[in-house]
Amino acid sequence: MTNSTPPTRSEALATALANQDVAAVAYALRNDVMIVPQLVVDGTAEQVRVFGREGSDKRMLLLFSSAENYVRMVPDEPDPQVMVGDAQWLREFLTVHSQVLEMVFFDIAGPHVMQAAPADLLKALGPLPGE
Repeated sequence: MTNSTPPTRSEALATALANQDVAAVAYALRNDVMIVPQLVVDGTAEQVRVFGREGSDKRMLLLFSSAENYVRMVPDEPDPQVMVGDAQWLREFLTVHSQVLEMVFFDIAGPHVMQAAPADLLKALGPLPGE
């Protein structure tokens, strides 16, 4: 019997963040998964949860190497929800939301925070297969 539960951790991304290795982060994003917070509305995970600074129209996308690292950021949230994203999902999300995203943060609650501009991430992800 195989385990069909999606992964809630990316060892490749966690290691790259621990080493603060930009090239390894890009490699992990292209070849592994990332954990993406979900906005919960009426008990149902509805969409990607983005964050903003007060008084700004711009938003920040927070990505995590593990569901545990997201939970660490929102310890008082009763039922934090996440989805698992891959490189294709990230390319599409960054492209669609490029006008409102000012920054992408990785593991913002620690232990090894990194950040990148959305345009830089799109370059690091490279073209979609077939492009």
